[in-house]
Amino acid sequence: MSVQDVRKHTIDSLSLKDTSANPAPLGLLGFGMTTVLLNIHNAGYIELSTMILGMGIFYGGLAQIIAGIMEWKKNNTFGTTAFTSYGLFWLSLVALIILPMMGLGTAASKSAMAAYLFMWGLLTLVLFIGTLRLNRALQFVFLSLTVLFFLLALGDFTGNSSITTLAGYEGIICGFSAIYTGLAQVLNEVYGKIVAPLFPVK
Repeated sequence: MSVQDVRKHTIDSLSLKDTSANPAPLGLLGFGMTTVLLNIHNAGYIELSTMILGMGIFYGGLAQIIAGIMEWKKNNTFGTTAFTSYGLFWLSLVALIILPMMGLGTAASKSAMAAYLFMWGLLTLVLFIGTLRLNRALQFVFLSLTVLFFLLALGDFTGNSSITTLAGYEGIICGFSAIYTGLAQVLNEVYGKIVAPLFPVK
């Protein structure tokens, strides 16, 4: 046996097959369910309460960060960047709300929140370009999320509550699209066939 054969055999024996679960549904559901609840508030139906803040910390925040770390283990740069970023978005959003209540700094102004939301919209727009290589379901999630961030930024920048209300309805659609995309992956895997289509790019 040559040195090259020994080296190849050693590398092959050390290679481990990835048998871990797909983390994308966890990330999508954490994002989607929290987004729906926050935007029911933005649409004017419920108050901003600890229910939304709790979801933002734990399911929207921590669950997505866990999903992002799992995507890193799977060598998925897009999934790592998206889930970790949006998990930290939820944690930062909750911090912007509760830190002033705790006396830790002043509340962000409307213009500051507009800048904050605009930057998240810009990031989402670029990530949307990445989904053009993936599937139509994810394209809809990221495109609708881009629109949501820009609408919310515009609402804060102009002080027009009607725009924020419109963003709330649009955000509910965005959140449910993420829920569909996450649950579709779960059901398709469980049944071993296409139960809920994701419309892959051909």
